[in-house]
Amino acid sequence: MGGIGYEWDFASVFAYWDVLLAGLEGTLSLFAVCVVLGLGGGLVVGTLRYARNRAIRLPASAFVEVFRNIPVLVQIIWFYFAFPIIVPFEVSPYMAAVLGISLNTMAFSAEIFRGGIQSMEPGQWEAAKAIGMTYNQTLRRVILPQAIKRMLPALTNRGIEVFKMSTLASIVAYVETLQQAKLIASLEYNPIESYTVVALLFFVILYPIVQATYALERRFGKSD
Repeated sequence: MGGIGYEWDFASVFAYWDVLLAGLEGTLSLFAVCVVLGLGGGLVVGTLRYARNRAIRLPASAFVEVFRNIPVLVQIIWFYFAFPIIVPFEVSPYMAAVLGISLNTMAFSAEIFRGGIQSMEPGQWEAAKAIGMTYNQTLRRVILPQAIKRMLPALTNRGIEVFKMSTLASIVAYVETLQQAKLIASLEYNPIESYTVVALLFFVILYPIVQATYALERRFGKSD
């Protein structure tokens, strides 16, 4: 089978193109939900971590430390196999993947938001306070609009990571691209071709996004 004499047979993969497309649809669906929940929730948790009130700041910090220091794969498996034991409802593979990836993304993006807020000059806060703005008004109208510009490249990179993490959902048999490739490989005994096509699909989708991220970083670097 192996060696330099191996004859590639991509036709056996493309014969199941509809199966791969179903997996790609599952990947995109999972990515869309997780990136919105992860980045949106990260903004909330990140601002809470910067709150002056200790009773608000500490739970937010605990959340970040818990979900940032547990591997995403472990989180997905825990939500699928352990979580249903303590809750009165079934947890589908999709729900387990959404919970695991979203909460992990939320924890990491919260740190990006917190770092972006902290990077703003103290004079910005003082100037806003001098004209009568409250803490929340300053954060919403002055600090965040400027900080998000600095955070955008890091947040874009986080979004790319979320797309790649979607393959971990195959561990609980969620129908996404890698899971479908496993199915094709088991039916046609062509793991080299099946997984090569998956790798190429991810490269074709992500490479332009990564290049756009580099361009964004260069543009913001010049404007700063």
